[in-house]
Amino acid sequence: MRVLRRGDAGPDVAEIRSMLAALDLLPSAQGSNGHGAFDLAVEQAVRAFQQRRGLLTDGVVGPATYRALRGANYHLGSRPLAYLISTPVHGDDVFALQDRLTELGYDAGRPDGVFGPQTEWGLRNFQHDYGLLVDGICGAAVVRALRQLSPRARGGRPVFLREQEQVRRAGPRLSGKRIVLDPGHGGPDTGVDMHGLREADLVWDLARRLEGRMKATGMEALLSRGPAQSPAEADRAAFANEVGADLFLSLHCDQNSAPEAQGVASFHYGNGYGSTSTVGELLAGFIQRELAARTGLKDCRTHPKTWEILLKTRCPAVRIEIGYLTNLEDRRRLADPAFRDIVAEGILVAVKRLYLLGENDQPTGTFTFADVLAHELAKAE
Repeated sequence: MRVLRRGDAGPDVAEIRSMLAALDLLPSAQGSNGHGAFDLAVEQAVRAFQQRRGLLTDGVVGPATYRALRGANYHLGSRPLAYLISTPVHGDDVFALQDRLTELGYDAGRPDGVFGPQTEWGLRNFQHDYGLLVDGICGAAVVRALRQLSPRARGGRPVFLREQEQVRRAGPRLSGKRIVLDPGHGGPDTGVDMHGLREADLVWDLARRLEGRMKATGMEALLSRGPAQSPAEADRAAFANEVGADLFLSLHCDQNSAPEAQGVASFHYGNGYGSTSTVGELLAGFIQRELAARTGLKDCRTHPKTWEILLKTRCPAVRIEIGYLTNLEDRRRLADPAFRDIVAEGILVAVKRLYLLGENDQPTGTFTFADVLAHELAKAE
């Protein structure tokens, strides 16, 4: 579909208005008036929906927002669900299925609203155990069975509890951990470009500095791209999945039309259903606190998002927006190699804090690279 924004009109906009009205984001009369104008009211409704669903809040309906809008109009039982390789099924009904199976003790994968192979595997196991036709399709019989059964406990997220348990079992040492570093953009895609400072070059340099420090601790640090490459976000996530990464760190700088906008922000997987990557959220918090304390950048906090780079990685993933290149002070700091060293050390320490799980920790901003190395050597003896 074409990208839709304020000022557009036509049948596609009429469809958007109808879907927003069905979600009570537009008055019904406005949603069904048929004139198909993308006006201020529609833009505000789109922004509200994007904010609710962890999407980029720009008031523009692109592929991700359109897919989420379509999916939000489905409920469990409104259509058959199955794993389709070429055109994966998305929607609130898929999330409800994943959530229900997980509550009943079946591993349907990350509750992300996408019917993938893990969801099919969990569904087939459920069908087998409850004497249903084992075809991997969620039809009327499966929906009836799910509604008749009550989970032993509600409120937990077993798939994310498994993430936490994996971190605990991994132990406090960094040695042997496999981390994918994802410097944003690359090649012909320079990202933000301000006064000769290009985002792609800055985050590439930062990734190499972080890579060196991680390898010094015994970690296996892998880069998602080369200096002249710019893979799609789905390909970056696929690379992390293929190599069996323990963590995925995506590095970016930000921009804003308002030159006073500044600071550092961190993002982890989380959607509007109340589901979030527990370990991703924990790591984002550690990174955010370390960088705000060490760099003096404004703390723009952590945020749950359903961006493709966070959604498609099977391991905990964090995207870090390190300063605004459109802000004079942030730009000045990012241009300084010594500042990028500070950022690299802060991110490394945050990863170490994640694996320490509160043991032998130190106050935020005080743990140094030398401390990390000493801790690793002590544990190795």
